[in-house]
Amino acid sequence: MRSGFKKFGGRPEFSWTHLIVYANLILFTWMVIVGILAGFGLKPVLSPSTGLLLHMGGQAWPLVLNKGQWWRCISYAFTHAGLIHLGFNMVVLLQVGKPVERELGKNIFLSLYVFSALTATLAGLIWHPMTPVVGASGSLFGLIGFSIVFFHRLGGPMARQQRNMMLQWAVFAFVFGLMVGADNAGHLGGALGGALIGLIFPLRSQTHPENMTFFKFLGITSIVLICYGLGGLALSWVGI
Repeated sequence: MRSGFKKFGGRPEFSWTHLIVYANLILFTWMVIVGILAGFGLKPVLSPSTGLLLHMGGQAWPLVLNKGQWWRCISYAFTHAGLIHLGFNMVVLLQVGKPVERELGKNIFLSLYVFSALTATLAGLIWHPMTPVVGASGSLFGLIGFSIVFFHRLGGPMARQQRNMMLQWAVFAFVFGLMVGADNAGHLGGALGGALIGLIFPLRSQTHPENMTFFKFLGITSIVLICYGLGGLALSWVGI
């Protein structure tokens, strides 16, 4: 058990989980400010308009396919439809993301987060291509789906405990999503993407040093994609 449950990437020097939370909080705060300046008052705090959400990076496949705004495939995961939406997703991210990052390392965590965001929005394209989508829940379900499958494969008391915790979060997030009318297509797409990686992810990657280079490459690629998504959003505000 000990050899299979060690951190693949060592203890992170910093936490991507926390940095992603901060990025979401900053973007939400900026959305509220933009909404106030646009004359919406405090309505964006709890119920921002669809137009404002799209202005702040929401996913809309017609804009992606017809206007080439591919950065929305990433930026939407940092945009939230109100304080309740943001608060719930950030609580889940802290509870789910920190154990994954701690046990598997920051490169794998970030790669999972970005990959799940992409599979979630791809599911949205298949299921409801005309519906605008925002939120980090696709990535969160990706982390949950990965953890359930991976820790089940890993076996042992600690891994089973981790798996069971993720199952509880999956049920909790699914029920909450039904209550608020969340994007179930994105949830399913993210969960399937994460579960797929959990199914094929090697259980003893730390015994193969060459794999670490590959994971670092995936981590760097994920950083580039996040910068592309948020950078494209920022450039859209200035008309570039």
